[in-house]
Amino acid sequence: MNSLPLYPLRFAPIFKDYIWGGRQLADWYPTAPRAGPIAEAWLVSDEAVNPSVVLEGELRGHTLRELISAEGPRLLGKAQPHDGRFPVLLKFLDAAAPLSVQVHPTDRHAAQVTPAARGKSEAWVVLQATANSRIFAGLQPGTTEGRIREALSSGMMVERLHSFTPNVGDCVFLPAGTVHALGAGLLIFEVQQTSDITYRLHDWDRVDAKTGKPRPLHIDESLACTNFDFGPCQPVEPERESPGRERLVDCEYFRLWRCHAREPMQVGMKDECRILAPIAGAGTVDWDERKFPIRVGEVLMLPAEVGACRFVPNGVVTLLEVGLPRCKST
Repeated sequence: MNSLPLYPLRFAPIFKDYIWGGRQLADWYPTAPRAGPIAEAWLVSDEAVNPSVVLEGELRGHTLRELISAEGPRLLGKAQPHDGRFPVLLKFLDAAAPLSVQVHPTDRHAAQVTPAARGKSEAWVVLQATANSRIFAGLQPGTTEGRIREALSSGMMVERLHSFTPNVGDCVFLPAGTVHALGAGLLIFEVQQTSDITYRLHDWDRVDAKTGKPRPLHIDESLACTNFDFGPCQPVEPERESPGRERLVDCEYFRLWRCHAREPMQVGMKDECRILAPIAGAGTVDWDERKFPIRVGEVLMLPAEVGACRFVPNGVVTLLEVGLPRCKST
């Protein structure tokens, strides 16, 4: 079998119409639904029923699942996940209304339900926020399972949550087991483990207009995988690595950097798969005498075989770069 050609890959967005979504993301994508909420745009996904599809070039129409099955080592380098799937899922979220108060399981808890399932650690980068926006991340000190159950019964769940007013540029790392929610008025970039397991602990007593009923809650499941030792969760302190480049997150599941550029710079790395996501401005990735334009709302995956590329900004650009785990997930 001949090897498939690999090059910087752009994928078609996958839209999700959850009840808390707004319409901001519709302005970014010509293919977006013309009506109704767009809560999320999934940019890179190998989730079981939502595989990303290559948008252009020789591999147009191929799914990420197909590429990994055919060319996994060339695409992923050394970052081979235990179940063969791409290890991270990237998305934009438009929270016009609050998300449910929720918690995601660890790998261990997820596997207890479905042996092949992954947990879900994630990180948010705040792109837009209003003066009244809140992020709920972690529990107030001294919170126990019993106190949460009491708060749910008395309608005082918000009193058990740590929250803060976010600023544009804040990055929040949420290890699996952290109770969290986005408040209204936030536009977010998210990187997470490839998983779609969410347990709702509280949903603000709202009714889903589609069904006329409240959305299902998963109180027992949520509390079973909540880590009560985490406490309040604050924005991360970026670590400066070089002029214009800072590391935001470095965990066992993914790495995340932020770059500010007005001059050409190197992106990606030899033998590592990286993903680029502009969050302000636009530019061009130069590779093998080909040019790949990229703007806010788009991502480019640089397969491990592609390696380092040259990024040429159009003016001032803020670029997120996502790296995969350094070794196999366990």
